[in-house]
Amino acid sequence: MALPQAAASEPEQPEQPSPRSLQRVQESTPTPRLPPRGSPPPGPAERQRSPGPGVRQVRVLLTPLAGPGRLAQKRLRGGGAEGRAAGGKRLCLEPGPGQPAPGPAGRGGDGAADAESDGSEAGDAAADGYSQLSAYERKRLKNITENAKFFAALKLHESAARLHQIATKRQSRVTKSSRAKPKKAEDETVRRRSMRLLRVEPSGIPMPELPAQPEAEEYPQVPAGPLPMVPEDQVENSKLTEDLLTTWMKISEMKVGDAEKRTSDMKRYQDSLSSMVISEENVKKVVKYRVCSMAIHPSESAILVAAGDKMGQVGLWNVSCMSAEGAQTFVPHNHSVSCMHFSPSNPAHLLSLSHDVLRCGDVTRAIFDEIYRSEEEFSSFDFLEDSASTAVVGHWNGDISLVDRRTPGTSSELFADIGFKRTRTVHVHPVNRQYVLAAGSVDVCVFDIRYLKSQGNQPVSSLNGHTKSVASAYFSPVTGSRVVTVCADDKLRVYDTTSLSPTVPVLRTVRHNNNTGRWLTRFRAIWDPKQEDCFVVGSMARPRQIEVFQDTGKLLHSFYNIDCLGSVCSINVLHPSRNILVGGNSSGRLHVFKE
Repeated sequence: MALPQAAASEPEQPEQPSPRSLQRVQESTPTPRLPPRGSPPPGPAERQRSPGPGVRQVRVLLTPLAGPGRLAQKRLRGGGAEGRAAGGKRLCLEPGPGQPAPGPAGRGGDGAADAESDGSEAGDAAADGYSQLSAYERKRLKNITENAKFFAALKLHESAARLHQIATKRQSRVTKSSRAKPKKAEDETVRRRSMRLLRVEPSGIPMPELPAQPEAEEYPQVPAGPLPMVPEDQVENSKLTEDLLTTWMKISEMKVGDAEKRTSDMKRYQDSLSSMVISEENVKKVVKYRVCSMAIHPSESAILVAAGDKMGQVGLWNVSCMSAEGAQTFVPHNHSVSCMHFSPSNPAHLLSLSHDVLRCGDVTRAIFDEIYRSEEEFSSFDFLEDSASTAVVGHWNGDISLVDRRTPGTSSELFADIGFKRTRTVHVHPVNRQYVLAAGSVDVCVFDIRYLKSQGNQPVSSLNGHTKSVASAYFSPVTGSRVVTVCADDKLRVYDTTSLSPTVPVLRTVRHNNNTGRWLTRFRAIWDPKQEDCFVVGSMARPRQIEVFQDTGKLLHSFYNIDCLGSVCSINVLHPSRNILVGGNSSGRLHVFKE
């Protein structure tokens, strides 16, 4: 059916929409279904719904050409029955059934509405294999196919599978032993938080900040001055406390026999070490936290052990008491108790050193009295004489100070800069009491306290060879002719200090794992007071054990028990006259090996 001649004189349409745009318009516009060819004419009801005689119906036929990727502007060409559409599609305009041919006034941009195709579509439908379907159904199937290809190109199924895998991982339980893996950037999702949690008003204005609440202290601060000997979490004058303090007082009144400190036969000494065993009743948790220092009462009638932990607690354990209440815990300090000693002349006095104060626990008066207080943090101390009237104190900043307990007040008599960056331990020579051994970062030196002054102090002897920080250094107990050091370079060194020359030679070096880490107290090698040339040190070996070495570097004995000793004992102490060894671990538990 040809168009009227007047259509040839219409101006060319500029910038018509693309085929894809035209296709979307067609899909979004519902197309009235026409009865198939040869069907009976519509009834009266259907004729009432049909458009009136003054309304023209236009059928549009879109037929793809061979070039599917070409894009051109749609033009309406006059003078023929057909026009060309964008993308090589043929645009045919025919009047509806019973309608006259459209004139110039009846054609416009909105006149090309979708309708059923004429007989020329049969060839195209046969080529697609959908000859039995109407043009609308064929067009719908074509759109479904194109949409499926488009979504397949987006790879939505792979993304959905990946998100499902992420959600499954988050729902699985995470055990304590599993280590958290870093999240990938693609797995991170933005958590939605309410405006109330974000502290934002509904209008978008941030809410004013609340004043910061003071944090509650886990433990109240220990005040300065004398403190009563009242155990933690117990009422004063408790029966258990009285029994413990009474035992301490009684064994302190007994005169301790002078133990003969001499070098005995090595075979006999090894036999005595082998006779020391541990049992379940000789293992007890005395303090709550990591043991940082220990001391053992010199009494030969009872076994009384004191332990200090990193939170300022001091625990007393009467090992001879077989009841479960044989231990009591006191809190005389605010910080770590780094050093403890029973007084050599009066074992009723227990001196304990923390970062800020040196206290004396006097069981006869049942108080913890102050001896020395300073803003400079303390690290260790030792008595300058057997009467324990004077002491030398090491500071974490590298200095040392001299304290006289007979003078009033809590200040020192002398504060000396020895040139160290840090002083970890100090120890007095057992024979020549004027000599003090100080261990610092990588420095170990002997000083003469008679010539100490505030500045410009020079050491009498230097013990060189350490490449990392030194944890401890101690003279041998009888003659002081040996010094044993523990260094972070995984070596134990024994020095010959028979002659305090300016440079002391190394007698023996022993390879030893001293890598305790941050959760364990650093090892300290201590001499056996009953044996001049043997020392005890903790071990990282498994099964857990405590090792005894000779000054020649020979391993003499290892204390271990798989059932009773399952942790590292960093701090150890030996009884001065009996075959008793006590080891403390990082959980506040003490282990006693005895005959």
